[in-house]
This record gives sequence, structure tokens and C-alpha cells, in this order.
Amino acid sequence: MFKSSNPILTRMENNVPEGMLESVPMTVNGTIGKAFALILIAAIAGAAVFYEALMGYTDKVILIMGIAFIAGLITGLVTSFVPKLAKFLAPVYAFCEGALLTGVSLMLETKFPGIAVQAISGTMLCFAVMLILYRTGAIRATEKFRATIFSAILTIMILYLISFVGSFFNFQIPFITGSGPMSILFSGIVVLIAAFSLILDFDFIEQGQTHMLPKDFEWYGAFGLMVTLVWLYIEILNLLAKLRDN
Repeated sequence: MFKSSNPILTRMENNVPEGMLESVPMTVNGTIGKAFALILIAAIAGAAVFYEALMGYTDKVILIMGIAFIAGLITGLVTSFVPKLAKFLAPVYAFCEGALLTGVSLMLETKFPGIAVQAISGTMLCFAVMLILYRTGAIRATEKFRATIFSAILTIMILYLISFVGSFFNFQIPFITGSGPMSILFSGIVVLIAAFSLILDFDFIEQGQTHMLPKDFEWYGAFGLMVTLVWLYIEILNLLAKLRDN
């Protein structure tokens, strides 16, 4: 049918049973509206965590981050495997990620003042640039493009998994955990891959409208886009931290 490099949206194309199409199908505008709603929810959660930090409740912020991490991971996995629950769980996921990312950003702010604003601005800029490139046709989601991005994402996931497991055995991959030139280059490449993934997400949402997927799948498309934006923000934050650490 059609493909996406975003594993969340890839599951979407494989989980549409026959007969699910309805009189009011999924639309691009509807999906974008729901994506902005998720971003607003994340912003509200972030504001709440920021207020707690401003009041000096550091312990509470750390607790919230722990809960948000676990809840976000669970809701993210469940939503990816059960698309019909997206309209219920996507807002929960957005709230958790907003709280978690704000907590992480505040921790980095103590060492690198202004890094959060830079990361937010960078994420917004990447989103705008990728949207313009997609709408103007400067970059097209061809089969070769999809295969390249998907392979890159898979490679990054494997490297991160090796690094995570290795951390329990005092083993580190220098170009992932360090802040040297190779590490900065690696993070820059990952940021580019995350940004280019947006192209495929835009294409998939547009194709979803063309193929008249069910209306409820707007939430699933918005959820997939949110996952990519969260990943992009984290990678930009990581890259900025490495640059500022030199």
C-alpha cells in the first residue's frame, strides 16, 4: 500500500482491517489539528513541571520524571500495537513526554543556560524546513528514500541498544557517549535522520487521506508525528549539550 520509516506509522498501514473505512475518512487537516492538540498537551505538562521546579520542589520533579518515563513508554508501546487506542492514549503519551522532556531540559539548563530554548527553536526550524521541502516537492518520499531512512533508523536503534546494554558492563561507545568531534558528528547525523523522517511522516499522512483511512486514524497519525518530534528534540538537545561541553 504505502510505507513510512516511522515504526509507529508503519504499524498503522498494517492494522487497517477490511470494512473499517467509514463515510468520514482521515484528512490531513484533521491529523495536523490533532498533532497540534498533542503538542499543546505536552506544553501544559511542561509548564506544570517548570512551575514545580520554580517553586523548588526538586524531589517532586524527579518523581514526576520517573513516572512520566514509565507511563510514556507503556502508552507509547501500547498505542503502537493497538492503533484504535490512539485517541485515548496519544494525549496521555503527549502529557508524559511534555513532563519528561521539560525535566530533562531543566537539568541541562543548570549546566548549559539557554539550551532548552535553542533545542525548541531548532526543532521548530527543522519541522518548518522539512515541511517546506516536502510541500514544494524538493524532497520526495521515494522508495529509495524510504529504504535509506529506515536503514539508518534501524542502525541508530541498534547502536543505542548496544550502548545501553554496555553501560551495565562498563562498556561505552565513544562516539555516542563522548563529546569529541566524532561524537558531535554522529549526533549531527542522527539529527538529520530524525528531521528527514518527518518527510516520510508528512507523506504517510497525506497518503492516508488519499487512501481514505478511518477518521480515528488521525489520532494515530498525529501520535506518530509526535513520536518523531520528541525524538528530534531529544537529539537536538543532545547535540547542543555536546557542542556546549567543548
